[in-house]
Amino acid sequence: MRILHTSDWHLGQHFMGKTRLEEHKAFLRWLVEQVQEQAVDAVLVAGDVFDTGTPPSYARELYNGFIVELQQTGAQLVILGGNHDSVAMLNESRSLLGCLNVQVIPGVLADIEHQVLTLTNREGEPGAVLCAVPFIRAREVMISESGQSAADKQQTLQQAIAAHYQQLFEQAERHSEAHNQSHGSRLPIIATGHLTTVGASSSDSVREIYIGTLDAFPASAFPPADYIALGHIHRPQKVGGHEHIRYCGSPIALSFDEVGQQKEVLLVDVSADGLTAITPLPVPVFQPLARVKGNLEQLAKAMQQVAAEQAKIAEQTAKQVRSVWLEVTVAEDDYLSDLQPRIEQLAEGLALEILLVRRQRTLQQDGLTAEVGVTLSELTPQQVFGQRLATELLPPEREQALNGLYQTLLADMEQDA
Repeated sequence: MRILHTSDWHLGQHFMGKTRLEEHKAFLRWLVEQVQEQAVDAVLVAGDVFDTGTPPSYARELYNGFIVELQQTGAQLVILGGNHDSVAMLNESRSLLGCLNVQVIPGVLADIEHQVLTLTNREGEPGAVLCAVPFIRAREVMISESGQSAADKQQTLQQAIAAHYQQLFEQAERHSEAHNQSHGSRLPIIATGHLTTVGASSSDSVREIYIGTLDAFPASAFPPADYIALGHIHRPQKVGGHEHIRYCGSPIALSFDEVGQQKEVLLVDVSADGLTAITPLPVPVFQPLARVKGNLEQLAKAMQQVAAEQAKIAEQTAKQVRSVWLEVTVAEDDYLSDLQPRIEQLAEGLALEILLVRRQRTLQQDGLTAEVGVTLSELTPQQVFGQRLATELLPPEREQALNGLYQTLLADMEQDA
């Protein structure tokens, strides 16, 4: 059977005051077209359907409209909750959507047998067994024990998540074996996940709250499924060099550091022999973004070049020129007090819309946000604490003790969240 793996839609996202409504609408329309053209049997959305737990009404309309349109293709749909999604909100329509060939797994279920699903092809025949694993919250798989260090909690949580995967995988194996005995062929086993794995490369738009205190889950802890469809990381990539463990990435750029990435969804073909093919489908750019950097003279040239390139693309595709959303980093001239109007003047007459102007800073000037191009809002709590601690003259053992206390505090807060 053929599966389409997608994730991290973040419907309802506002990007520096800009709505992504038209982009998401265009993407979902394109996605339904791909399901039809590529004869997809099942679509897996591996978490972060919405950008927040309380998405705006238009985002819910997009979600519902997509489900209705997908029904016409005959493809099965499985929605997994992500860390941005509200378990309660996704659960509201779970029973109703179950009548429309849509399975929703908003969080770890009380009866985990309901997380082992049979995926069927368009003829209604079983084609694979799915271990449907959403974003896992620590409280769903473990009980916090007083006196545990942050390292102990991380180890305990990793073991609990690995055990959850193993339980589901064992059930899936029983389903596969039962099919083999009755039909003479095994069903391939697919697993999902919404988490960070060891070695995965993330971006600014990935919220640096993983799973409790679990910074990254080792690829070796996954069960030996034929394919593992992951979400949470927005860059498409293999995990640990494993062909069968994949992030498909987000379909649109969700931060400026994702500019230039080729966004994609993945076509995954499986059979009784296991994984047979993985085919990336490039997602069109529905809203161009760009970054430019330099002094005012260099910026003027760079901005003209960005506008010219976008005009060329529009001409080649016979489409209307769209304004490019632009991030500008000013170097050398960043001391000027009237930077914003100067930058706006450089963009006059060009199909550019400036969303962000940064001043390049040195370590001495920026303190906590010394890293070039980083603002305080883009740092994680751990990074803020670490950089603040680095400004104090403390003995190494004292610094280590404070770090340990802070990590434990964060772990307790995330456990209670």
